[in-house]
Amino acid sequence: MSLSLSIALLLPVLLLSPLFLGAETQIRFVTWKSQFPKVWDQAIADFEAANPGIKVTREIGPHSSTDFHDLVTQKLKNRDPEMDVFFMDVIWPAEFAAAGWALPLDRYFPPAERGKFLVAPILANTYRGQIYGVPLFIDAGMLYYRKDLLAQYGFSPPRTWPELVAQAKAVLAKANDPQLTGFSGQFKQYEGLICNMMEYVLGNGGALWDADALKGTLHRPEVVEAVRFVRDRIIGEISPRGVLAYQEPESLALFAQGRAVFHRNWPYAWEIANDPERSRVAGKVGMTVLPAFPGGKSVSTLGGWQLGISRFSRKPDLAWRFVSFMSSPRMQKQIALYGGRAPALRALYRDADILKKRPEFETQFDTFVNAVPRPRTPVYVPLSNIMQRFFSSAIALRDSNIESLARSASRDMDRVLDLLREGTRP
Repeated sequence: MSLSLSIALLLPVLLLSPLFLGAETQIRFVTWKSQFPKVWDQAIADFEAANPGIKVTREIGPHSSTDFHDLVTQKLKNRDPEMDVFFMDVIWPAEFAAAGWALPLDRYFPPAERGKFLVAPILANTYRGQIYGVPLFIDAGMLYYRKDLLAQYGFSPPRTWPELVAQAKAVLAKANDPQLTGFSGQFKQYEGLICNMMEYVLGNGGALWDADALKGTLHRPEVVEAVRFVRDRIIGEISPRGVLAYQEPESLALFAQGRAVFHRNWPYAWEIANDPERSRVAGKVGMTVLPAFPGGKSVSTLGGWQLGISRFSRKPDLAWRFVSFMSSPRMQKQIALYGGRAPALRALYRDADILKKRPEFETQFDTFVNAVPRPRTPVYVPLSNIMQRFFSSAIALRDSNIESLARSASRDMDRVLDLLREGTRP
């Protein structure tokens, strides 16, 4: 064999080795700002240790889902080749798939592997029969409460929203603590507001929109009634006005400081609320399903985050190696143990180590399975923006004309939903 032929045969192998890849061994992972940064730092370090020659650069964006969405979509619109892997909120895959921004993962992530995950997040990552994301952890809205205060004043955890208001008012009247408030949630104008308000609206028999008729429904009586309850009873009677500017961290901080009787948040809050170094009420916190309206059922919004690969990445195979590692049972277990995040893999809800440290996951499992997803559609973001403006305006002003605001919002949603009549249904 001639020297030139030998070199020709060896060159492709050499160019794919870590020594020759150079910049090709860099993977850029775009994430939001976490309250458990050490968990993600360790996960990346573990991947790099298992994959010598590959370096992961973590770009940290805003904590807010809305602001982080803006960051990721800007990179995707610009076809940024430097972004390889990114976090996706559970509502983004359809949008990113329809726009041609997310890489289809079917050749990497076959149905047999998908079957190991909870059904709801897999469906959320599926668009027109293809899979575009791998669930990393899931969320569902939960009710946190001061079990010491409820026990002190003879209450059990409330089963209905009116009961929650009544209990909060009774505790506030008897506790004689000017710093104590009744309820803390997320009511700032951002995606978290949709998650909160959806639990009231659907719990009262309403809907965000009619997915079959492609019509807005915010003007319907059951929706208006739920919004009025939040404005007049939840915010008007038992919450500080500051909740209108709260996202998850601020609302949790109020509860962890011992300044709220009840608190709505995702499962991760349990870890923080019961950590003596970060909470004044550690050991005094209970958790249960969200209340219902009388005669109705509890509704918990499905949340959670997935890993997606940019269609514009120059290194899709390396990116998948990272996604596969991060979403593996080993890493989801690590994230559950040290970050308090509920795994998306079914088997981990029977894992002895997880249940020993996170016994709450066993009781939360039914909530996770039955959590209600936000409707899956490629036009979700403009619909969400309309709903955010409506809900924010309706609950922020004590004398807001909810009916008028709702009719206007429904008309705006109709115009967006009309786009789906052109054949772009999910």
